[in-house]
Amino acid sequence: MALTEQDITRLARLSGLRLDSNDQSRAHQELNRILGLIEELQAVATTGIEPMAHPLAAHQHIALRLRDDAADPAQSTGQRDACLQNAPAAHQGLFLVPTVIE
Repeated sequence: MALTEQDITRLARLSGLRLDSNDQSRAHQELNRILGLIEELQAVATTGIEPMAHPLAAHQHIALRLRDDAADPAQSTGQRDACLQNAPAAHQGLFLVPTVIE
């Protein structure tokens, strides 16, 4: 999939960028090169290949230092109030936010 000059113009407008003709031409070339690399990656057959947790895991043993997945003890009311101290609006230990869906 290759982008056209019109696509680059539209992307620049949507992202709020002002591109002169040189910048637009460079962006066009670079984005098409990136899309070409993505197409190459998608063409690789990966069926039956086990996903790796780390890119070097195929070459050496990697010990991931992950924390235990454990629930933290419940916070006290004082800790909760300290966390909410800088909130613009709070009620009964909850952040109040503007309604976004009516």
